[in-house]
Amino acid sequence: MEKQEERIVTVDENDNVIGEEAKEKCHDGGGILHRGFLAMVLNNAGELLLTRRSDKKRLWPGFWDGTVASHVFRGEDYVHASMRRLREEIGLVTDQVRYTFKFRYKAGYNGVGTEHEICAVTIVRGVETDGLFYDRNEISEVRLVDLNVLMKAIKRNGHLYTPWLILAMEHMAGGSFGGH
Repeated sequence: MEKQEERIVTVDENDNVIGEEAKEKCHDGGGILHRGFLAMVLNNAGELLLTRRSDKKRLWPGFWDGTVASHVFRGEDYVHASMRRLREEIGLVTDQVRYTFKFRYKAGYNGVGTEHEICAVTIVRGVETDGLFYDRNEISEVRLVDLNVLMKAIKRNGHLYTPWLILAMEHMAGGSFGGH
């Protein structure tokens, strides 16, 4: 059975919905501005469940990322899209997803494609991470990391992390890490 083409919400620069477009087309060439999100799952100790993107991913394969990053479908808001993908990618069923902030960015990956997004950051706190499963088509590795340790690691080795994670962490830290 052929996989159904995913269609994601396209927006203008003020995050007003324009329509929807095929996910692959949104990432071709210079990219089409669309809604995305980065869901950050924190355990009871406040550590982030950091995931490494599968080598099967078209853009930024093998890079470290927040817990789950994906796109918004028609009829969803950022929180509900986050809830859907947390369930699909790591088996986390929760209604405790909270929207925190959003930012716009555009980043190309090695001539393969471009992310051009309004990216919302959502957070889930106090999650027990034992017993979660990981969709190996999406995630190749996981680890728990203290947010301050992660910020220092990004400053030292930013080339190992997705651009949207770097931007989200900069926003959370209240300033620029520089060098990217």
